[in-house]
Amino acid sequence: MTAVRLIWRYKIMPLFTGLRHIPKTLGQPNYGIYVAGNSLSLVGSWMQRVAVGWLAWELSHSGTVLGIVAFADLATTLMTGPFGGVLADRLDRRLLLTIGQSLNMVLSFALALLTAGGLITVPLLILIIGLNGAIIGINQPARLALVPALVPRDHLPTAVAINSLVFNLARFIGPAIAGVVILNIGTAFVFFLNAFSFISFLFALSRLDLPAIDHRASGQKPAPMIQAIAEGLRYVVRHKGIGPLLALHATMAVTARPYVELLPGFAGAVFERGAGGLATLSSAVGLGAIAAGLFLAQRGSQHGLANTAMLAALLIALSALGLALSPTFWVAVLAVTSGGFGMVVAGVGTQTLMQTAVDEAVRGRVLSLFGLVFRSGPAIGALVMGVASEWIGLRWPLAIGALFGAAAFACLWHRRRSISSALQTE
Repeated sequence: MTAVRLIWRYKIMPLFTGLRHIPKTLGQPNYGIYVAGNSLSLVGSWMQRVAVGWLAWELSHSGTVLGIVAFADLATTLMTGPFGGVLADRLDRRLLLTIGQSLNMVLSFALALLTAGGLITVPLLILIIGLNGAIIGINQPARLALVPALVPRDHLPTAVAINSLVFNLARFIGPAIAGVVILNIGTAFVFFLNAFSFISFLFALSRLDLPAIDHRASGQKPAPMIQAIAEGLRYVVRHKGIGPLLALHATMAVTARPYVELLPGFAGAVFERGAGGLATLSSAVGLGAIAAGLFLAQRGSQHGLANTAMLAALLIALSALGLALSPTFWVAVLAVTSGGFGMVVAGVGTQTLMQTAVDEAVRGRVLSLFGLVFRSGPAIGALVMGVASEWIGLRWPLAIGALFGAAAFACLWHRRRSISSALQTE
């Protein structure tokens, strides 16, 4: 009984007590407004993702077209992302977001009108999604870099965790709403709803009490774009904390995190559970992600966060390995739940540490690299593993990737003290 009381007092109660950090951070005027507008916009974005996939299938009934549409979004983001980082370091970030969100709203309205009028074609869909991805690539660094201006420094870890929590809630709410709307009203109406959701974010941006800032050094001529991108890369490589952590994050993104993209194959071919099995596995990932968001939000401190982020990266690899070797479906459910937890703790922990340790002059460029890794790493890894699965099945490529991820963790773990010191987390 004494042991139970000790566990309750020192392990369970601190979790509930720590949750007080969430309302305190949301109570910061600028951040509360930002989260309210961003939440609705994210739900709309996830609705559109589902609707775009369904529209591509309706137009073509081709898996190849589905892949091309997804690639159009990713490829253009990769091309513009580094330039977006430079712009986020040179120009007013709120202005960049306002312009980008306005352009994406116009594209959503165009997609809605074309679809409703029966004028949409596969080439037009690819063009619109490609332009949307290019704008996201420009906007994402400004979106990430704006957060530190919305909260005091001691609220930053909780703010980044809340952003992740909102993102993961939206990835469940959005597709659920999209499915109901597509079934009862039609695909075009989903695009209309997404277009209107941008209005909430644009309104929130207009209400932020922030001065318009030009991040260029006074009297100093800006370096050419390519040179500025190279400066950001050199900064990351030379930083004794950011460089190793981002390298570990990138490695896991390619070698272990692709298990999420491979879940349809595991649900259908490996466990023979069909769409219901896929829904269960996807929900399990989300459950782990939401739990991780709450865990990080209640911490309220960066103490020991570097070690936590690195251990969470190991958990991703072990969870992916667990999925690959799972003898039963329910063991796989437990594996992906822990993987969802690890993904958010590692990703949010890494981003928080980068946000607090990075030099303001290169914040946008450094965070653009984080954003590119987050979006492109799993897609690249899933492509390689998917091709390999044609010869050796799904289990072996994922297992091999997970082992590579675990090896990357082992290579960096012995440097944890120097990494933490460089990030000033201990």
